[in-house]
Amino acid sequence: MDGKVWLVLGTLVAVGLAVLAAVLLTRVFAARRLLVDAGIPLQDKALFWVAVVYTISPVDLIPDPVYLDDIGILLLALRALHSAAGAARSSKEPGAPA
Repeated sequence: MDGKVWLVLGTLVAVGLAVLAAVLLTRVFAARRLLVDAGIPLQDKALFWVAVVYTISPVDLIPDPVYLDDIGILLLALRALHSAAGAARSSKEPGAPA
C-alpha cells in the first residue's frame, strides 16, 4: 500500500474515534439528570465531571488525534453512573432491604 492509502485509513480511523467520543460525551450529558438523584454516591457524581473535564481538556494521556483515552474515561463514567442509578433505584423499591 502506498502513502495515500495509509493517510486515508488513518483519517477514517481518527474521524471514527472522534465521532464515537462525541456520541459518548452526548450520552454522558444526557445522563446528567442522575446527578440530582440523592441516592447516587458523590464519587460517581464526581466521576461524571472528571470525565467531562478530561474529554474537553487539551491535556491527554494519548495525543488528541487518538481518542481512545477519552472514550475509555467516558465509558467508565457512563457505566459508573448507570450502575449507581440501578443500585439506588433497587434500594428505593418497596420490599428492598433498608
